[in-house]
Amino acid sequence: MRRTSILAATLLISAIGCGEGREDEESVPIDKLPPAALKAARDRLPGVKFATAWKEKKDGQDAYEIRGKTKEGKVRDARVTADGKVLEVD
Repeated sequence: MRRTSILAATLLISAIGCGEGREDEESVPIDKLPPAALKAARDRLPGVKFATAWKEKKDGQDAYEIRGKTKEGKVRDARVTADGKVLEVD
C-alpha cells in the first residue's frame, strides 16, 4: 500500500511538472536563434552541443537561454542577448 502511495505521488508531481513551467519564456528552435546569440554561446562553451533554447524578457531586453551537453554529458547553458552579449554562463 505504501509503495502504491509513493508511486502515485511521484506520478502526480511528474504530471504537474515540479514548477518547471516557463511562463515568461518561450521555446525557440536552435536554428531560429539570432546568429550572434548562438555564436556567443558557442564561443563561450566550445565543444557543447546545443539542443534547446528559450527566449525571455528581462529588464525590457530579449535574452536567450541556450542549453546543451558536453561530450561527457554535463549540461551547460549560456544566457546571451540577441546581439551576442554574454549575460551568464553555467
